[in-house]
Amino acid sequence: MSGGDVIIALDFPSAEAVYAFLDKFENEARKPYVKVGMELFYAEGPQIVREIKARGHKIFLDLKLHDIPNTVKKAMASLSRLDVDMTNLHAAGTIDMMRAAVEGLTRPDGTRPMLLAVTQLTSTSEERMQRELLINASMPDTVKKYAQNAKEAGLDGVVCSPLEAGLVKEACGAAFQTVTPGIRFADSAADDQARVMTPEKARLGGSDYIVVGRPITQAADPVAAYRRCVKEFLGE
Repeated sequence: MSGGDVIIALDFPSAEAVYAFLDKFENEARKPYVKVGMELFYAEGPQIVREIKARGHKIFLDLKLHDIPNTVKKAMASLSRLDVDMTNLHAAGTIDMMRAAVEGLTRPDGTRPMLLAVTQLTSTSEERMQRELLINASMPDTVKKYAQNAKEAGLDGVVCSPLEAGLVKEACGAAFQTVTPGIRFADSAADDQARVMTPEKARLGGSDYIVVGRPITQAADPVAAYRRCVKEFLGE
């Protein structure tokens, strides 16, 4: 699977805020790939996805499904009708759940969005994972196993920290996609992320897609920040 891009996380509370932000990019030759997460989707519903798509943007619908296999299969069947380009679930839901998700997401004509499994959230440190979640393996070993499970289930890739993108590629192959949040410019604050990396280092480390939120959305000049990110990550 080819590709690779900078994805802007549209972490806004309302449609009005989203459209005001996207309007800043109306004269850009490159229409940004964007991520619609829980905050926005739960506030505005499926219509926000349809409207953003109508504006010409690719969409990563980031809802991180995690439930029994049958429920996830039916939910993915609903999401398949939204014409998003990428969506995800939690790898912790097991191989059976992930296989059910692929079945549900696949449309009658055989097409489907890219499907990713979240390994461990970039806000989770190894110490907290071990102490609070009782996962005694190391962070790298946990991410590697979750990625291998996702590949076995037929998924296209994983969401992981940029620090683990390289080991995922080693374990699952170059074609297995890595989508990495936790991206910050060298001169940005880490905010609530525990495992972060700059766009350039993420590219060199094996990230296919990077997800960038506050360093772009809260920048004084979001378009300039986006252009900087594209240049650092894609060399464009």
